[in-house]
Amino acid sequence: MEQFLAQLTAWSGSLSGLLWGNPLTLILLVGTGAYLTLRMGVVQITGFRHAVALLSGRYADPSHPGEVTHFQALSTALSATVGTGNIAGVATAIAFGGPGALFWMWMTAFFGMATKFTEVTLSLRFREVAADGTVAGGPMYTLLHGLKMRRLAILFASFALIASFGIGNMVQANSVVDGLSYIWPGLRDAAWLVGVVMAILTGLVILGGVQRIAKVASTIVPFMALLYVAGALIILISHIEAIPAAFATIFNAALNPWAVGGAAVGEAIMWGVKRGLFSNEAGLGSSPMAHAAARTDQPIREGLVALLEPFIDTLIICTMTGLVIVVTGAYIDRPEELKGAALTAYAFSTTLGSGGAVVVGASLALFAFSTIIAWSYYGDRAAHFLFGAGAVMPYRVVFTVLVVFGAAVPLELVWNLADSANLLMALPNLLALWLLSGLVVKLKREYFSAKADRSP
Repeated sequence: MEQFLAQLTAWSGSLSGLLWGNPLTLILLVGTGAYLTLRMGVVQITGFRHAVALLSGRYADPSHPGEVTHFQALSTALSATVGTGNIAGVATAIAFGGPGALFWMWMTAFFGMATKFTEVTLSLRFREVAADGTVAGGPMYTLLHGLKMRRLAILFASFALIASFGIGNMVQANSVVDGLSYIWPGLRDAAWLVGVVMAILTGLVILGGVQRIAKVASTIVPFMALLYVAGALIILISHIEAIPAAFATIFNAALNPWAVGGAAVGEAIMWGVKRGLFSNEAGLGSSPMAHAAARTDQPIREGLVALLEPFIDTLIICTMTGLVIVVTGAYIDRPEELKGAALTAYAFSTTLGSGGAVVVGASLALFAFSTIIAWSYYGDRAAHFLFGAGAVMPYRVVFTVLVVFGAAVPLELVWNLADSANLLMALPNLLALWLLSGLVVKLKREYFSAKADRSP
């Protein structure tokens, strides 16, 4: 069994390297966000204030189609994106790509705000609302109804189904064990037990469908984000004099090949973009499935709400993690074996002692649990699209069981599978964004023109 896993790890690593280790991939991902930023009139800036206003419920109408509120839809999507990428992903990016990787995570987040706006607007425009009020939406429906590309729709849903077992399941369970075992080393030998506990909790939530998932997510997400950000702020305040130098180090390592070498800048770009996408999922096509359930008759409204995701996930929470690792110098003096969540726990503990590792471990458990329950919904939407409503419950059962396996398999194998599935899932979605961006521009112009007419 160990030999088989080692071989599978090597094969998956080769595939991941082939997909991610070429400049065309990075140009496609960042380039799409840059193109949409220009095409949408820098909507991440011009629409930001209205996006925040929408969360207040001021524009809500219970008679509109949908199953959850704007805030619940955002919380569900955030519960998927605010996960191990914010703790393990940032640490991995800095460990392998240097501090400059954080700058490129910021770039993916800024451009990703326009990407989120576009893909979520399209998911609302082409969603299906059943007679009983339940909603099915996402890039597969955009491809099917918006572009009449049934085969690509099936391809996206297939990759989404696979990705739900990787990025949304096994990676999360595995990273929880990684982070907790830094605090209690003995837990590494009891990884199966941790997996069983997480699987039971997951099953209790996801069997209730999107409304229960949204209710749990809207409760957990604000609490877990505040807990983690509070811990990070304490550390940053205690190292406040080092913050300007930390930013200088980040910019220098990201943009100055004469100082750090061209190869180092290249590694920073690759790891920053890769982990940036993993963290905020912009362009991946996952979040539109959660946002599609929002109660609204205006697709643009939910698109605006969605652009807040990369801002919260990457520009706030990931930045906190990255700055803590840089200002404490943990990325320099870390033990060689500390690369993922354990590196973040190490950075927190240099200032907060054992309490810092506890904050990271507790946050990681909450982040991962919320990601697992949100991704279960993405996977069941893909299963519903591919095989019909009868496949949803069997999918949820299989998904729950795989949490146990994810906690115990090698970390490198899980990350390789997740990285590969991420990109393969993104490609059909990105095609739809390029081909249908003109429709989103039209919807945006009509929405803001009508809003201006209604203003006093």
